[in-house]
Amino acid sequence: MSLHAELAADLELREAQGLRRRRRLLASPQRARVRVDGSEFVAFCSNDYLGLAADPRLTAAARDGLERYGVGAGASHLILGHSAVHHDLEAALAEFVRLPRALTFSTGYMANMGAVSALVGRGDAIFADRLNHASLNDAALVSRAAFKRYAHGDLAMLERLLKNTPARRRLVIVDAVFSMDGDIAPVPELLDLCVRHDAYLLIDDAHGFGVLGEQGRGTLAHFGIGSDRVIYMATLGKAAGVAGAFVAGSGELIETLIQNARTYIYTTAAPPALAQALLASLEVIGKEDWRRERLRELITQLRAGLATASWPLLPSQTPIQPLMVGDSRQAMALSERLAASGLLVPAIRPPTVPQGTARLRISLSADHDSADVQRLVDALLEVA
Repeated sequence: MSLHAELAADLELREAQGLRRRRRLLASPQRARVRVDGSEFVAFCSNDYLGLAADPRLTAAARDGLERYGVGAGASHLILGHSAVHHDLEAALAEFVRLPRALTFSTGYMANMGAVSALVGRGDAIFADRLNHASLNDAALVSRAAFKRYAHGDLAMLERLLKNTPARRRLVIVDAVFSMDGDIAPVPELLDLCVRHDAYLLIDDAHGFGVLGEQGRGTLAHFGIGSDRVIYMATLGKAAGVAGAFVAGSGELIETLIQNARTYIYTTAAPPALAQALLASLEVIGKEDWRRERLRELITQLRAGLATASWPLLPSQTPIQPLMVGDSRQAMALSERLAASGLLVPAIRPPTVPQGTARLRISLSADHDSADVQRLVDALLEVA
């Protein structure tokens, strides 16, 4: 068979298994109510947890950034692309998460890839939760360190692995909030294991930053943790409403990443206007606690409303509320039935989640109101 024939056969098989992915066309700003594929929907599929992606204050800040700095950065950070506003943003991020320094990256994927591969390599070992995000898994593989995975949340297994490694440098990597399950990692216990076994802890707070902790300062603030063994990564395109990511930690850590993180060194810097918008976003995140309070109210309402539904919600106190269906085709059919009622809820299927655990990933936003959630509850109960 030719390459194209093989690809066509693979796509046909994926279609038959209910696993083929398709893109929808969004023709409106990212909000709770959107226009997609020519129709109006209430969307429960965005990571815009605080409802900031279309906030006019962020738009105004981006416009100001465009007027000051133009559209593109034009060069990598280490050549001539590191704008004054990039520098201001890094200082503001470090202060916000209460760590000495921060370094911005263009995406969360690049932040994880760059940080992990810069810190460990041959002769070292990485220990990873089995449900970690793909970017952490890929980062571990690229690093060429020994890659050891432990069962989800299994601290006893992780300790056995740490005890039995001869590795020179040991790095535990973990999602702070697991993107498909919505549960929060036991960060204090993980850090305790790292202290006892001379390891370092990289936490990916993509889904906790802005949502958890005092003033939305993230999972470290949620648990009241401060340690020089922590390497903190968070993304800026979810609760922060814009784009990009950052790594924060000690001055030595950040300087090492500037020198060695290939995904930082060998790419054009992000547009400065986005950094200007993110400075505005940080101010809103820190001041407007009502957004997190609304999220808590909506989470409580959803979980109470679906307590008797045919499909269980996984335990989660975050805006990620997974409804477990099991079969991929059934999950797709349920998602399509909801879409026909004007509700967008994505079906998540293997390989994103393990076989037999297809689900609807309900994502809540401060831009939703109680009527939106009640409409979803009623539609799910009716279908059930």
